[in-house]
Amino acid sequence: MASSKPNDAATTISLADEDQVKQVIRDTLFGLWASVNNLSRLRPSKRERYRVTVFGSARTQPGHWVYEDVRCLAAELSRLGCDIVTGGGPGLMQAANEGARESGRESIGIRVQLPFEQEVNPFVEQAFEHQTFFTRLHQFVLMSDAYVVAPGGIGTLLESMMIWQLLQVRHLHDTPLIFVGGMWRGLVEWAAAQMLRPGAELANPEDLRIPQCVDGPDEAIAIVREHHGRWQALHGGRSPS
Repeated sequence: MASSKPNDAATTISLADEDQVKQVIRDTLFGLWASVNNLSRLRPSKRERYRVTVFGSARTQPGHWVYEDVRCLAAELSRLGCDIVTGGGPGLMQAANEGARESGRESIGIRVQLPFEQEVNPFVEQAFEHQTFFTRLHQFVLMSDAYVVAPGGIGTLLESMMIWQLLQVRHLHDTPLIFVGGMWRGLVEWAAAQMLRPGAELANPEDLRIPQCVDGPDEAIAIVREHHGRWQALHGGRSPS
């Protein structure tokens, strides 16, 4: 009877063989990545909660008018039946979590580990921790039905540009991306001027119409209210409390 023992000479790689060791590590990482991609394709047949992610600066302090605008925006969205998702940090992330807490909806923070970063803000009820920006951003995508982008810096720019690009390539569908404030309108106008030059186009005109630029919270709330209403009709009734 033939032996079922594997051929160790063919399957074993010496740690002294650096090139082969690196190849095994690369193959393993790509295999894990493929597994993660496959798992991320799984979706519930019916989403039970409507969630709005709010991106914004970590530097804006309580008492600033933008902080109060974001807090009120999140509170009103919560009263509509939306859970609020943020990066879980201070500033406008805290403002949004505070507004959600005031209105009794889920207040979620998705954090990334940084050597200089603060603790999760006190208004987060459910916190997720990530070691990389990529996995953190991926969770924002998996959890969210709409995105509201308040004034912010490079981190906010990274988050919002990723969502914009995913909408452009149709990896996200029917998902509002709402830029609130003049700074974002100026960015979109700059992008259109640079990317749609006649004879040197770098994007399609419809790509630049993906983000909806509004001046203030009331307009953002109106867009989410309309989208949330369609979501309710599709999923049968109100979001659970």
